[in-house]
Amino acid sequence: MAVVKPFKGLRFKESAGPINELVCPPYDIISEDERKEFLKTNPHNVIRLELPKEGKDIYKKAGEVLNTWLEKGIVATEDENKFYIYEEEFEVEGVRRSFKGVIARVKLTEFSEGVVIPHENTLSAAKEDRFNLMCATGCNFSQVYCLFEDKDKKISDIFEDTAKGKPIHDFVASDGVTQRLWTADEDCGLTELFKDKCLYIADGHHRYETALRYRTFERANGAAPDAASEYVMMMLVPMESDGLVVFPTHRVIHSLKNFDGKQLLLSAREFFDIGEITTPEKLENHLKSEYEAGKMSFGAYIDGRYYILSLKSTPTLEELLPNLHETLRELDVTVLHSLILERLMGIDKDNMAKQINLRYTRDMDDAVNQVKKGANCAFFLNPTRVKQIAAVGGAGQKMPQKSTYFYPKLITGLVMNKIK
Repeated sequence: MAVVKPFKGLRFKESAGPINELVCPPYDIISEDERKEFLKTNPHNVIRLELPKEGKDIYKKAGEVLNTWLEKGIVATEDENKFYIYEEEFEVEGVRRSFKGVIARVKLTEFSEGVVIPHENTLSAAKEDRFNLMCATGCNFSQVYCLFEDKDKKISDIFEDTAKGKPIHDFVASDGVTQRLWTADEDCGLTELFKDKCLYIADGHHRYETALRYRTFERANGAAPDAASEYVMMMLVPMESDGLVVFPTHRVIHSLKNFDGKQLLLSAREFFDIGEITTPEKLENHLKSEYEAGKMSFGAYIDGRYYILSLKSTPTLEELLPNLHETLRELDVTVLHSLILERLMGIDKDNMAKQINLRYTRDMDDAVNQVKKGANCAFFLNPTRVKQIAAVGGAGQKMPQKSTYFYPKLITGLVMNKIK
């Protein structure tokens, strides 16, 4: 199914500076102050390409910067096709974790073909930005992050064998995550092993849909059938890896006229058992215990108080949400959106997509502070399970936007993919 190939990666040369000064997190989680700090540390940081801010036409300027760096040897393409085995090692709640995957070129296919499988809806503004950047630079600076099943561990074994050698990069990035990179030869067997795999997008839906649009654009302009624009750079990670971590993304409701928190809680009692929690720490612990028990619950901060909302057993979700696919009815985020945001608060899907009354944050304290500063209320979710992501995607369904947050994010700039 999947066509996975090695490629001649575009990489920074030693003359550009230490690699830890040249990479950055994904563009969509970088603040303006962080962007300036990266450039202050090293003017060759990839942020100039991934999140351009210079000139009247920022995309055109990014293309000019890339061309200049190519001419001066700041970056250069490899001489041979390689697979890039990539590892991130990090700490979560006092436990050291890591996962390995492979960065490769993957042939673009429409979602309808069932090879690359999405699980989440996307926002149009982000795709327009990425398309303009791709047209101006002809390059993938960051990877689409995908999961695949590797029950026999044949692909994982290749990762582990490769990692026995000395990495070409081994450093701690600005976020404290250890980054390692090795190369594997073209004939290592990965292309053949991936032929029967489906690839589930974990992070990078916007980048993948943008790559599809760019492929269509290039075909219309005479690109050859085997052109590099027929592929996109991906990081492929085994779904069975015990290093995978998914964080929740919380919801902040704002700018609703005539919001009445007391009435909302009263109405919600039709579907939920509601209990008041005295502190945010106790709420976090309660949510965690509900998650581990497999229960459907989420937290709320309304009128200055914390609450836990646990779904009642009757009526059933099949009765309450008959038009939703069964895989979606099993998600906390879908139940929150359908029963609370849509049914009780009148925030429909179009409103959510345009973020008219809805904001997202991964930080519970940030959500609470937004409410204290004038937002209506906040809802706190447990993380979506990896098996749920695969089930939703495999059923051809899509979760609401921002349903998952894989941690840590993949670093940008270790290896890039020149497609034109």
